[in-house]
Amino acid sequence: MSGLIAVFWKELADHFSSKRFVILFLLVYLAGIATIYVAAQSIRTGISDTTEFVFLRLFIVSGENLPFNFPFFLSLFIPIVGIALGFDSFNTERNSGNLSRVLSQPVYRDSVINGKFLAGLFTLSTLVVSIVVVVAGMGLRMIGVPPTAEEVLRLFAFIFVSIIYGAFWMSLAVLFSILFRRTATSALASIALWIFLFFFLSMIAGYIANASVPITQNSSTDLLAQNDSLYRMVSRVSPGTLYGESVRVLLMPEMGNASSTLMLISIYTAGLIPGSLSLEQSLIIVWPQIVGLIALTVICFAISYIKFQREEIRAT
Repeated sequence: MSGLIAVFWKELADHFSSKRFVILFLLVYLAGIATIYVAAQSIRTGISDTTEFVFLRLFIVSGENLPFNFPFFLSLFIPIVGIALGFDSFNTERNSGNLSRVLSQPVYRDSVINGKFLAGLFTLSTLVVSIVVVVAGMGLRMIGVPPTAEEVLRLFAFIFVSIIYGAFWMSLAVLFSILFRRTATSALASIALWIFLFFFLSMIAGYIANASVPITQNSSTDLLAQNDSLYRMVSRVSPGTLYGESVRVLLMPEMGNASSTLMLISIYTAGLIPGSLSLEQSLIIVWPQIVGLIALTVICFAISYIKFQREEIRAT
């Protein structure tokens, strides 16, 4: 595709040289380092010879002074980074006339949108990989317990899921950047949808589940399971729920320390034995969530691709 590499390097240079990216980079780093520091302080007082997956506890343990763990902060900041990378990717250049001048050159439209998306994805991947490596190195130095091979593989899976999660929000922001001519409108639409899915959908899912399958303190186990199943089915409309469920299974292989209904139901449904899950078993459980995130990302990008290919772009 003519011009793909040129567009990719140009967009990549713009991302890494922008003050917006530097600010977001620093915010994510500060939040990640703070959570790992608190987690390491809590872990050092609770390690014993029988403790399993000590290194993974760095990413899931929270402290009294900071009651949020590392995956929670990533689930909060990754959408913001993805939106920041995509909300003005097309409408700014279209309004300034740069897009029409680029397309007047021997550059195909698909090279433009693919190059922009790949540059944003590379930038997002660099951020996620670097923050996980930094906090892992910091945690290793503080607790003095090296990770096992399985823990390293689980961290790679965690990084992959985090990148896919960010890719969805970036593809959504790119879609709004193509649909709306004003950058403020595309940014507000992206942020509004993120706020709705992240903060309000769980409340709506709980209301729907309780209205459809009412439960009380004396309700049977089957009724509680139906209520929980309906609640999770509605909640999984949100990419944040899919991401949270995937991370919980990947970073919490010890069933004795997990209270997730999702994990228990999935294990018994798959015929697995309760206990510490192997990496293969964890991937089997989270595979539907990962596929869901990939499908949402592909759908948003496909709509953006078709809309951009058919759009009439004139010089202004």
